[in-house]
Amino acid sequence: MARTSRSVGLRTRAAAAAALAMAAVLAAGGLWLYTLLRANLLDNTTGRTELAARKVAAQLDARTLPSGGRLPAPEGGVDLVLVRDAAGRTVAASGGPQDVPGPGTLAPGPGQDSRSVVLPPARPDGERRVVVAVAAPGPPGGHDPHTVYAMTVLGDVDDATAAIAGGLLAGAPPLIAFAAALARWVTGHALRPVTAIRTELAAVTASRLDRRVPDPGGADEIARLARTVNDTLDRLERSDARQRQFTADASHELRNPLAAVRSRLEVALAMERPDRESVAAALADTERLQRIAADLLLLARLDGGPEPRPAEPVDLALVAAEDAARRPAARAALRLDASAPVPAYGDPARLERALANLVDNALRHARSRIGVRAVAEDGWAVLEVTDDGPGIPPADRDRIFERFVRLDADRGRGSGGTGLGLAIAREIARAHGGDVRAREAPGGGALLELRIPAGR
Repeated sequence: MARTSRSVGLRTRAAAAAALAMAAVLAAGGLWLYTLLRANLLDNTTGRTELAARKVAAQLDARTLPSGGRLPAPEGGVDLVLVRDAAGRTVAASGGPQDVPGPGTLAPGPGQDSRSVVLPPARPDGERRVVVAVAAPGPPGGHDPHTVYAMTVLGDVDDATAAIAGGLLAGAPPLIAFAAALARWVTGHALRPVTAIRTELAAVTASRLDRRVPDPGGADEIARLARTVNDTLDRLERSDARQRQFTADASHELRNPLAAVRSRLEVALAMERPDRESVAAALADTERLQRIAADLLLLARLDGGPEPRPAEPVDLALVAAEDAARRPAARAALRLDASAPVPAYGDPARLERALANLVDNALRHARSRIGVRAVAEDGWAVLEVTDDGPGIPPADRDRIFERFVRLDADRGRGSGGTGLGLAIAREIARAHGGDVRAREAPGGGALLELRIPAGR
């Protein structure tokens, strides 16, 4: 229920945002359109009014005004044209009301030949007017200038602008509602794959890790989200499979020595005087159990991520030399090639453990010789361990680093190996930003290379 309300809330927020955006656009665009049209209509009306005034001024200049002071009705929708002398007396008019202000109020100023003014309504129920005053010469033989006034009532302009404003105001709510509904529908349509992904993901359980969320296809964010979720589920399923296999292998590895210890102790208890051989064999199996438990604990710690252990300067050449010095004489001769320091940063104890595991693995497979080489290469600190054994088939060179994997299981158990040494070495190297890989040695046999960054 909470998830549904969050989904509805997202659609509602998208609809509200679209409605606000549409309202802002309509308000700005409507105001601009209203102002532009109103100014255009007023300019056109003022231009027609001025043209009517200048026609009469031209007649006055040409001494062709009608006699008797009666002017013909102006064209172009102009309501009134009249001529006044310098004293403000009306000399000629086209008829109609003459509610035009006197010359002191509207007459053109010095250096001007015309002037236009929009007058407010003369009465409460009246209409606005635009008046244009044009300077003109006086009658024949006179020297006093006259002024021609033309007036147009702005009723049509005001009606047109009011109609435009009403249309904008009436059309805004439906457009805003349409934008909100469209945004809500588009958001719901876009979230439909997300809902399917969420529903399928909620059905994934520990016993059903094989389920995958639907991929809507395409290259948009939702499609990439679906693929990322499926990749995560793939990794989770592989991790779960490895964990189950690891548990099964660990149970198998622990069951054999536990059974051997129990049988040996039962035989010893059945004797009146237990022999030392049975107790020594039980002790050896117990030590093997301890080694397996210690390796499992170390792997669990490595799987849990890097521990807060500060990195220290480490000389891998010195690590290799100390490991060789600690080892007693073995059936295979160990040759060390570490003539120059190989600086690196890391956990010295963990790196010593990784090298020891690689050398122990070589000792179990070597015929007569083992080589350990420490060298710095292109910003990497490298430890190489080689042996002259049978080598590692190419198909198994990555598999040997899996846990409890032995290419020769019988010999591995007989010589005390747990099947975890190479896995531990690789995890230690990866925790230091490097890796361990296997390949064929130049003279035959196996070569295991541990490589970590030389810097921090």
